[in-house]
Amino acid sequence: MLLEKSFKYSEEPVFKLVSGRMSKFYVDCKPTTLHPRGMFLVGHLMYDAIVDAGVNAVGGLTFGADPIAVATAFASELRGGAIKAFSIRKEKKDHGIIKWVEGDVDPGTPVAIIDDVVTTGGSTVRAIRRARESGLEVFKVVILVDRQEGGLENIRKYINDATAVITRDELMEAGGFA
Repeated sequence: MLLEKSFKYSEEPVFKLVSGRMSKFYVDCKPTTLHPRGMFLVGHLMYDAIVDAGVNAVGGLTFGADPIAVATAFASELRGGAIKAFSIRKEKKDHGIIKWVEGDVDPGTPVAIIDDVVTTGGSTVRAIRRARESGLEVFKVVILVDRQEGGLENIRKYINDATAVITRDELMEAGGFA
């Protein structure tokens, strides 16, 4: 489903990345993570990836992590678990209770940080920092798609237990591009 809905490949580097760099491939997980079947599959895959990590909640930087966190929490309930979802804001709220993290999590909660795609790891590292600033205990990081451009290695500077569900090479091979 990721290959069909979320992965694009070109022989020439035609896809502009957030960094401004041009790439031969592009990954946009939202068409998969917001699809009913994709949400179901991703939720179960992420639950499997974190179930033994000792975490009580899962979340990451909005918006890429949001549908994955919700799907994972839902899958946990279906499978007898109790993993909550949370979201980390890109900008701190300036009214009400001023905080980075939204959801039913308290300081000291053991959490997994998730993200849809990692390239350099910058967004995920930002999520780790903000979670820690909010008092959450980050035990694990799981990325849905690793573009294999050093992001996981950068994330591992902040937390050793960082993995990906699928890699760019696996998508390339499955699509017959390798």
